[in-house]
Amino acid sequence: SICSTSRISLSLLSSSQDPIFVHFTLQLKAEKAANGEMGSVSLKIGDGTARFKRATLCSSAVNILMLFSVITTNVFALYAFTYSPKHLQNNPLPYSHKNVSLISEQVSLILREIDSSQRKLAQMEKELLGYDTLDLSRPNLASELKLFLEHHQLPLGKDSRTGITEMVASVGHSCEKSADLLSQYMSYKVSGPCPDDWSLAQKLVLRGCEPLPRRRCFGKSVPKVGLSSFPASLWKPVSDKSVTWSGLGCKSFECLNGKKLTRDCVGCFDLVNGYETQKYVKARGKNDFLIDDVLAMGSGGIRIGFDIGGGSGTFAARMAERNVTVITNTLNIDAPYNEFIAARGLFPLFLSLDHRFPFYDNVFDLVHASSGLDVGGKPEKLEFFMFDVDRILRAGGLFWLDNFYCANDEKKRSLTRLIERFGYKKLKWVVGEKGDAAGAGKPEVYLSAVLQKPVRV
Repeated sequence: SICSTSRISLSLLSSSQDPIFVHFTLQLKAEKAANGEMGSVSLKIGDGTARFKRATLCSSAVNILMLFSVITTNVFALYAFTYSPKHLQNNPLPYSHKNVSLISEQVSLILREIDSSQRKLAQMEKELLGYDTLDLSRPNLASELKLFLEHHQLPLGKDSRTGITEMVASVGHSCEKSADLLSQYMSYKVSGPCPDDWSLAQKLVLRGCEPLPRRRCFGKSVPKVGLSSFPASLWKPVSDKSVTWSGLGCKSFECLNGKKLTRDCVGCFDLVNGYETQKYVKARGKNDFLIDDVLAMGSGGIRIGFDIGGGSGTFAARMAERNVTVITNTLNIDAPYNEFIAARGLFPLFLSLDHRFPFYDNVFDLVHASSGLDVGGKPEKLEFFMFDVDRILRAGGLFWLDNFYCANDEKKRSLTRLIERFGYKKLKWVVGEKGDAAGAGKPEVYLSAVLQKPVRV
């Protein structure tokens, strides 16, 4: 026949240079028939070429053979999938039930793992969100606290300007960790007098529960006896009867003046005979800068300032004499600082240093800080604090670091490196030693500086 002269060759060539290279060549060629040339087909795989010519009777036969092979293969595959041994045909149910039970057990295990993961995720969200997920169903929780923490829908729906749909109570996230104290703080008679518990409120603030929830009760009213008009009030002694002494060890300013409350407050409530009358206008050492000298560095642009850890408010009083308004940040640690500052006709701010300053960006011409800058803890905590100070200080404004106590050289170097990161211009920089307040012991190192905030693009 015509196919008798056909030649089918299969060659496998391996290159000695590349052992992985394999070249297949499949060539089918039909020789000339006696009565004429019928055609040929040549297919090469491996060199990227393929050439096709007219089909011959031999190629048709090959196609028929391939079709028969495909049909036969499918028949055998169908038989293999549908075949079941005889010993299983008689009793197939036990094996089926066993497989179904195994699959069901695995699915149940996966579902339990998913449920456990969801519970862990919910717990993490609760720890992160804090008060928003405070368990209001716990026993002995004050009803006023539950009412305050409820979300209230806006009566007209979504607000077009802010995008909010409900009003949420503003309470510190750490309040959840002090739920018992918070519930005690919120236990009172509605529209009645508030409990005398300012010390409890301050304890919550120092634990990070800030801001505190609002209350529907009347605060204790203390008559302010002997208040003087401004500016005479700046240096008039404050009456013991005009402040609240509950929760404090001392019950008079005379008692407080005999104690060292902080490094910056030794006799700081004595406005007649103490050092407060000379502070910022008369220097006792090279670390003590005078207010007039610092104001001159501001080129007359100092109008409003912020005093951090301002003690009894003497810095704000000296600035007020020069027509500069200063807000003094302080807490009532062992003394009624806030009431004393207010009695002098100045502006106290009851706020912990862990709280973000409630001021808009770039609003202050001057920020004054002393050892109150030492917030303690990790260096990152001081960084957060410094960045917030930088935020509220306007470009060209002054940062006055006043007698910052350096416990060791490493602390001084770390603070110096941190300040240099902000790129402030050093208008004045003094590192000096001073004896302690008792006049004994090893001299302590203090850093004082006046820095100017740069303009950043």
